Amino acid sequence: MKNLVIYAHPNSGSLNHFFKQTLVENLQESGQEIVIRDLNEINFNPVLSLEDMNGQRIGKVADDVKIEQDFITWADRIIFIYPIWWTGMPAIMKGYIDRVFSYGFAYRYDQGVQKGLLTGKKTIIINSHGKSNAEYEAIGMDKALTLTSDIGIFIYSGLEIQKHFYFDKADRASAEDILKWEYELISILKENEMHEKL
Repeated sequence: MKNLVIYAHPNSGSLNHFFKQTLVENLQESGQEIVIRDLNEINFNPVLSLEDMNGQRIGKVADDVKIEQDFITWADRIIFIYPIWWTGMPAIMKGYIDRVFSYGFAYRYDQGVQKGLLTGKKTIIINSHGKSNAEYEAIGMDKALTLTSDIGIFIYSGLEIQKHFYFDKADRASAEDILKWEYELISILKENEMHEKL
């Protein structure tokens, strides 16, 4: 399987970086192909400009956007890794979606009916956040995130979500927590690998 990892966190000592490394090591061990796009490292420009918007209307995108779209076209599975900040994506990841998931590439409308164009591709989303999952459930934030990211972006674009991880209380995670999360992450990778072979 060809895996595209889209990663957004500026700190190489972060939990998200640990998840990225864990994921990459396990995919490499299983012989899968991997491309990593570290948005901070490549200094991706997240600002959707008027030029971008005008270009999208006629199916023309900027060179940096075309590079990212080519990676998405290549991939069988796209793995997003980013923290939840202010109940959403970091600005650089949101800007990536704004610019790269453009009309005519990620979605279009046929006679007024929306159609996702990334069908046939799978996705795994890995998020960390500071609140507990129980707190998110109590205020409905879990449902809000499902609507705004899973349904509003990933499914809308035609992606099949294999798993969406929410690793909670990340700013005070114990060694035991991290070990448990690592096990969950590796387990879902192995489970999906088995399904692919069937």
